[in-house]
Amino acid sequence: MATELSPSTLYERVEHAARTIRARAGTDVSVALVLGSGLGGFADELQEATAIPYSEIPGFAKSTVEGHAGRLVVGKAKGVALAAMQGRFHYYEGYSSEEVTFPIRAMKLLGARTLLLTNAAGAVNVELNPGSLMVISDHLNLMGVNPLVGINDERLGPRFPDLSDVYTRELQNIVIEEARAINVEIRRGIYAGLMGPSYETPAEIHMVRTLGADAVGMSTVPEAIVARHMGMGVIGISCITNFAAGVSEQPIDHHAVIETGERVRVQFTELLRRVIARLKTGQ
Repeated sequence: MATELSPSTLYERVEHAARTIRARAGTDVSVALVLGSGLGGFADELQEATAIPYSEIPGFAKSTVEGHAGRLVVGKAKGVALAAMQGRFHYYEGYSSEEVTFPIRAMKLLGARTLLLTNAAGAVNVELNPGSLMVISDHLNLMGVNPLVGINDERLGPRFPDLSDVYTRELQNIVIEEARAINVEIRRGIYAGLMGPSYETPAEIHMVRTLGADAVGMSTVPEAIVARHMGMGVIGISCITNFAAGVSEQPIDHHAVIETGERVRVQFTELLRRVIARLKTGQ
């Protein structure tokens, strides 16, 4: 009997992961969702849901961050089929750029046309208050690495993708409209992605403010780049959980970050429901 060879190229490994998810969940999806720290509970509300631990999906790494459940949940919200990551992977966990962004590629091959990214972020702009939301209008990649470095497979995307419109303006408008409809405090802003895991120094925050950033975090940027590489529309929403270093005299604590995310969870999840419903109608 012939032995089945393990997938060798990145495309083949991603395709294998997508097939595995499809076999378990029995469906394709139209929306991919990444839930950041303290926000994973949204996936527990999905209808007709199948939860798959990352350890059971070929190519998926292990989430090690407190507040990240480490599961992919495939189900429906407002009639929209979606795949939701309860926790993401980060460079600071020691993973490669391929491992950090692998799930995004798998969800694209599962049928996702839109990627909705959420994160917990620190406010650089003093007009952003903890507990408010920021829809990402653009980003600064200050992580010192790009997930597209290396051999490019044209089946995944072009060698030199255009990033002049990473976070689709029309999708930003949907988020703003739906947030205002339910009286959620939100504004547009630029997100600066840094490597972590240490929080930034006051001098680093001064630097990113000078460069034009409104909020700072340790994720999202590589996922957005890979999504655009594969032709997905991208939405980014930051939950402002704290003031960045030097903006406030208070020390930054990850437990407080999670607590703030939990405090705004009800409003945030209602916003996600409304945005996802708009993605179904295309309005």
